[in-house]
Amino acid sequence: MPTILLWLDEAETYRRAAEAAGLASRCTLVAVPRAGTPDAALLEQADAVLAWGAPAGLLDRMPKLRWVQALTAGVEMWLGRPDVTDRFALCCARGTHRVAMPENILGALFHITKPYTHAALAQREHKWVRKVGQPLAGKTLGIIGLGAIGAEVAKKAAALELRVIGTKRRAEPVAHVDKVVPPERTAEILAESDFVLLLLPATPSTENSADAAFLAQMKPGAWLLNFGRGALVVDADLIAAVNRKQIAGAVLDVFRQEPLPPEHPFWATENIQVLPHIGGMHPTRDAIVAELFVENLGRFLDGRPLAAKVDLAAGY
Repeated sequence: MPTILLWLDEAETYRRAAEAAGLASRCTLVAVPRAGTPDAALLEQADAVLAWGAPAGLLDRMPKLRWVQALTAGVEMWLGRPDVTDRFALCCARGTHRVAMPENILGALFHITKPYTHAALAQREHKWVRKVGQPLAGKTLGIIGLGAIGAEVAKKAAALELRVIGTKRRAEPVAHVDKVVPPERTAEILAESDFVLLLLPATPSTENSADAAFLAQMKPGAWLLNFGRGALVVDADLIAAVNRKQIAGAVLDVFRQEPLPPEHPFWATENIQVLPHIGGMHPTRDAIVAELFVENLGRFLDGRPLAAKVDLAAGY
């Protein structure tokens, strides 16, 4: 039977999911703690691995490896390594943030436009301070990277009467999105949007995409929200744009270095909100990812094409 290496601390959740699906009897599931290292015999035997990551070069020591299942939607930690090749399928956890990410993005929009933070701070001082919230209805949300998460955000945003526009590598229609354009027409989206949401993956072509030129094309008074990857934003350019009020501000959930160092100027820049990478967090996240794992485990055992397979050239 195929040997599946569960290289993570939450292995029992995935084992139970495989048992419930009737797949555990068709393979050998071997768990190794995340901080541990599989022994040489296990590496020789493993046909597949479920893991957060692996030391560089280790995959070359797995001659039978045919499938790597990552636990995150972004897989930049796997890409660009000489031991990650097309001799095995690399699958990401695309789609597992469908609930948590859009809800947290909507939370950021409400944080920007509604005075709840001001009210909470005033309550500490026993002060009655009334502020008028700004409406979301009638505003335009521009989504840079209309993938699965972007489409779900659009559906929920449309229910709030937001106009949604955005970019997509293949500029095909997306439900609840008024206008979809290819990446080379990003400037159109920036010029029309009151809120610009970054949902791009981290690839060589997207790194530093939100630079001074990008920010200069944004609508004056607009907000930038980054729930994609930290490498999308040129930190110094964003700070400069916010400080000179070229844009209203930013809500950032992802950073080049995490945790964000205490000395980073984002912490002290007025109208830049730092979130500790909470976008995709969910109280039962492992159970959600386990559903994808079990789906792919069944496909793997049956010899069928795997879901959420990563295009190594495209980077997602």
